[in-house]
Amino acid sequence: MIQKKHRPTLQDIADKVGVTKMTVSRYLRQPSKVSESVGAKIDEVVKELGYVPNRAPDILSKAKSYSIGVLLPSITNQVFDEVLRGIEAVIEPKGYQAMLAHYGYGKHVEEKRIETLLSYNIDGIILSESYHTERAEKILTASGIPVVEIMDSLSPPLQQAVGFNNVKASENATQILYSKGKRRIVYLAARMDERTKQKIQGYKQAIKAAHLEPLVITTMQSSSYSLGSNLMKNALEAYPDLDAIICTNDDIAIGALYESMRRGLDVPKTISIVGFHGHNITSVISPKLATVLTPREEIGKTAAECLIERIINPEVKVVEKCIEIDTKFHFGETI
Repeated sequence: MIQKKHRPTLQDIADKVGVTKMTVSRYLRQPSKVSESVGAKIDEVVKELGYVPNRAPDILSKAKSYSIGVLLPSITNQVFDEVLRGIEAVIEPKGYQAMLAHYGYGKHVEEKRIETLLSYNIDGIILSESYHTERAEKILTASGIPVVEIMDSLSPPLQQAVGFNNVKASENATQILYSKGKRRIVYLAARMDERTKQKIQGYKQAIKAAHLEPLVITTMQSSSYSLGSNLMKNALEAYPDLDAIICTNDDIAIGALYESMRRGLDVPKTISIVGFHGHNITSVISPKLATVLTPREEIGKTAAECLIERIINPEVKVVEKCIEIDTKFHFGETI
């Protein structure tokens, strides 16, 4: 049986503080039962070592759980539904199951979910973000389990990443609009997470290369069709001469499209609209939405294959730290 790397234990904390294992256990269960000075030392060492309580029975602490932690920012978003499908297609035939957690794009919520998953003795973990809290990184490192981050091939990974180049995909989409004669291209961005910032960077690179003015409208709100409609209203008010819209995702783009149609604007003759991700709905609405097609299921499969390989062969070093899978552009009927 493959043994996991040693993860910090109560005894490790006790040895470092100079107290008994029972004292550490008592502090973690009821801090008021331990003196403030000793409690402060224990708390400091817990953070230093990246200790996470183990909810599995002690007898199983070095055994394989055959569970893979999967952290998703949304469980309703089609993007991550397809990622999960890819993951499960690989791990289930190998006898593993996915243990899901949802964090709503919050870094500190992600940290808590990571801690919870680790407490169940998972064999590996797939993360949907590339940037984490300091404590999240520490407890992941201390756990000794394989980690794969997905959806971003640019950011430096903790161990290994599988994703696509958001900057390049957005830059290419903007260049396509320019090639169609569009010169007042507005970018609509929501939530402003790291991947959205990368897309804006790609857009600005293409705009700068074309000697055009960057026109960006942002909000910290989560994406929705109604938000897309509102952002389109803002764009038309701020830039009444706009001739193209590029959006951070398809939800925003569809909202922008319907707002344009409500106003009687001709799409794509007057205004071209481009989304991002290629949701199923983009191919059945009329007009069909132009969008960047992202390889979500393939990313899920590749990430799971990398993780399983490293779980089964822990002695093998990671050769490919960042695996990049290309996006495609679907022209639809809105450009």
